[in-house]
Amino acid sequence: MPDRSRPISSAARFGLTEPRAEAELRAAGLWDDHGPVPEHELVLTALSRSPDPDLALRGLARVREADPDTWPELRAELGTNRRLRGRLAAVLGGSSTLADLLAARPAEWRRLDGAGTPADRYTAALLTEVGATGDSPQGPVAAKRGPEAVKALKFAYRGLLLELAADDLGHLVEPELPEFTYEEVASRLSDLAEAALRAALAVAWAENGGATAQERARLTVIAMGKCGGHELNYVSDVDVIFTGEDDLGLATRVASAMMRVATEACFDVDANLRPEGRNGALVRTLDGHLAYYKRWARTWEFQALLKARDIAGDAELGRGYTDAVAPLVWTAADRDNFVVDVQAMRRRVEDHVPSELLERELKLGRGGLRDIEFAVQLLQLVHGRTDETLRRAATVDALAALAAGGYVGRTDALELAESYRFLRTLEHRLQLQRLRRTHLFPADDATDDLRWLARATGIGPDGGRSEAQVLLAEFRRRANRIRRLHEKLFYRPLLEAVSRVPTDQLRLTAKAAEARLAALGYSSPQGALQHIQALTSGVSRRAAIQTALLPVLLDLLGATPDPDGGLLAYRKVSEALAATPWYLRVLRDEGAVVERLAVLLGTSKLVPDLVVRAPEVLRLLADPKELTLRDPAEVAASLRNAVRRHGYLGNAVTAARSLRRHELLRVACADLLGFMDVLAVCSALSSVWCAVLEASLAAVDRSEAASAGGHLARIAVIGMGRLGGSELGYGSDADVMFVCEAADGVSDSDALKYAGRVATAVRRLLGSPSQDPPLQVDVDLRPEGRQGPIVRTLESYRAYYRQWSEVWESQALLRARPVAGDDDLGRRFVEMIDPIRYPEGGLADKDVREIRRIKARVDTERLPRGADPTTHTKLGRGGLADVEWTLQLLQLRHGHEHPALRTTSTMDGLAAAVEAGLITAQESAELTQSWLLATRVRNAITLVRGKPSDQLPTQGRELAGVVTALGPDTPGGMSDPGEFLDFYRRTTRRAHAVVEHVFYDD
Repeated sequence: MPDRSRPISSAARFGLTEPRAEAELRAAGLWDDHGPVPEHELVLTALSRSPDPDLALRGLARVREADPDTWPELRAELGTNRRLRGRLAAVLGGSSTLADLLAARPAEWRRLDGAGTPADRYTAALLTEVGATGDSPQGPVAAKRGPEAVKALKFAYRGLLLELAADDLGHLVEPELPEFTYEEVASRLSDLAEAALRAALAVAWAENGGATAQERARLTVIAMGKCGGHELNYVSDVDVIFTGEDDLGLATRVASAMMRVATEACFDVDANLRPEGRNGALVRTLDGHLAYYKRWARTWEFQALLKARDIAGDAELGRGYTDAVAPLVWTAADRDNFVVDVQAMRRRVEDHVPSELLERELKLGRGGLRDIEFAVQLLQLVHGRTDETLRRAATVDALAALAAGGYVGRTDALELAESYRFLRTLEHRLQLQRLRRTHLFPADDATDDLRWLARATGIGPDGGRSEAQVLLAEFRRRANRIRRLHEKLFYRPLLEAVSRVPTDQLRLTAKAAEARLAALGYSSPQGALQHIQALTSGVSRRAAIQTALLPVLLDLLGATPDPDGGLLAYRKVSEALAATPWYLRVLRDEGAVVERLAVLLGTSKLVPDLVVRAPEVLRLLADPKELTLRDPAEVAASLRNAVRRHGYLGNAVTAARSLRRHELLRVACADLLGFMDVLAVCSALSSVWCAVLEASLAAVDRSEAASAGGHLARIAVIGMGRLGGSELGYGSDADVMFVCEAADGVSDSDALKYAGRVATAVRRLLGSPSQDPPLQVDVDLRPEGRQGPIVRTLESYRAYYRQWSEVWESQALLRARPVAGDDDLGRRFVEMIDPIRYPEGGLADKDVREIRRIKARVDTERLPRGADPTTHTKLGRGGLADVEWTLQLLQLRHGHEHPALRTTSTMDGLAAAVEAGLITAQESAELTQSWLLATRVRNAITLVRGKPSDQLPTQGRELAGVVTALGPDTPGGMSDPGEFLDFYRRTTRRAHAVVEHVFYDD
């Protein structure tokens, strides 16, 4: 009698939701009036853990109905045998087609108990089923043929597939069962396919009279694609190529028969990867294959040959084939447009996917398996020319080798490998469900399908989300990650650059390497070789990455004005950043970075020193927007915040220097690469200087106030000269004046002493020796020049300018503007000087004559000895001083009358002069062009030489460097140094003619 003490429970407790579930359980003897029969409750628990409990129960019922006599035995085994219970429940809930097999052949359930058939016994097992015997080099001959052989092979293959699926899924139901990795399952599927092809070949020989070796031709079967790579799916075409010798007619008949038998019994066999595809001969000789590959093969065919592996037939002929085609595969990247062709092939594959399925296609869609495979294969073919460790057929193995060799970042390789395994596992489960070839992920609203797939993959609910929701989120995350990494690796500009270096030049002897370097433009090939050896010596990952980078870098540096200096700079930077973990990774993964770095190092002596001390800017080279679009206000705020965090004054100023260094390098890089125009460069440099002054003044003021018991004065810094005009260059000093105002209750004398200490400390701290470009704060434009006090009160300035000011001081004040310190005090200073720099009624004739006299004296006395007045950017004819003095004279004479002239900007002032009718548009254009050109050239000289200079070189590498530094839009559109020099002289000569007329004529 049933145990009435047991509570009655519903079958839904075990995930069984069909109305007939309890009836099926009763019929199977697993359920009674009080619920699950105790001794069989573990069977129901196993069913509940299967991917689809209802499907598993229906399958179990079909097995019972197909052979009711053995059901009691099976039921008893299921109650006690954990291995059988877990494997059977997993298969029945994971594959309706394998459930059909068990229903059709009930005794097959016994395969799910015991150790099963090991992979190395697959071939023997299938050959035995078709009665194959013999040890001929061409393989055994089957005793069975025709439909009998097909039937025997079909059921034997399905039986082994059943065992494999049970191993693959069993751990989902019984966690104690071993969990097989994707690699193990794919490898065993490949072994099973290989065994099936060998058995099918044995049948084909039997059907074509191959009873003895004398009656047979030589024939070998080459596996391609996933089977060749030992990474086959549950349901997939098996791609093959046939090679034969002797009687090709017989070999072709046998190959055709083998394909027919294997297709009818096991899986589709596809030979369309052979030369000329479906229109080509099914079987060719080895020489025929080689002749085709050498003359006619397209890029994708070499990509396909990456996975070629002989698996059946004449083993010696198979090895001959793979050995012969390997050199062709590993030099394919030497072909013209190789990388472009592979990239185009991937796009064509993706274009054939219907747009509505693009995000769901596991194999061909965006973020799918092909994204990974194409990226990996392209990297293999380009870098595997010289690195034999990359010559792996399996995708996961190749990824590991690429990571070990430094061609792919470890993290990127790990993410790609994990995502590849994840997608392949999904693919396996989807195909196993009905043993159909599919790669389509369920739609977002297919909740039941998503739930089944999640359970079949071992994904459960998490954090309130259902299995389906967790799976969908994980799938999207993986797809997005794959696509991102695919685009990063597959479209890496470095790949195309590496592929353009011929294979034979990647393996040069020392003597040949010297000749190659000389041809690239290196003046000291032996010195360059020493740098290369220093960078690539050893077996470290760093050396491996450098080995991959240098062939490209050498070519890139060869196109710069100074290849030798660039390579030396690269070595210094690499050695200095050896401990920086991301440095080489950025160069390898961001192709634009290495290309742009080569331009910078081969052109500028200023950039390498800054890179060593501000390496983080290298990351910005990947994205021009990051390099250029930084708000000056944001820069200033960052600098102030960084300085404010330091209590010790020395550390505060060091922080200001550090951020200034970063910004200086960022601007220099953007300038040299042509991403910023000259006005943006000058404005950015000026804003950085202002931010440094602001932050340093605040830090010193705070420190001094702590010592003095409070802030004794308000201080403002007035920018003068190029700083005031926001027109600083790389080597410009900061011309300033300090103005102060006593705090409430403080005497002017105490305020002046306090402000003097602050101003002096700012100048001393910023101007102290350092490895960075100088930070000189120049106060020589103050009243009384070097003899006057560094700081004055506002009223003191007012009194001085009212009584003692000379015309040159009014001229200097034209560019005065507040740049740091107390805003209100700065504003009031500007209001005070406006009548002085824009005098009512203009300048007196004597003042005009005085300015002209001073200008003439500057022209004759200030030009350095030996300087060429036609190419001196500052004091030369038509140079910066010519243009600026001309505008400033107009401002002094007409600024009171025309408010638009009241600007510190040279460009704005020239435009205002045209509007006021003081000069013609043509004259303004001549002056503007010359000023912009001289400013750009002056900046370029500093970048190229690494130190400030106003003299344009007239020959040699420095002149070529200046022309290169001016960027792709070189003024006049000229890249020839001599032609550019003529253009510079012509432009400044025209401007000087305008200056002679406007400045000296009334």
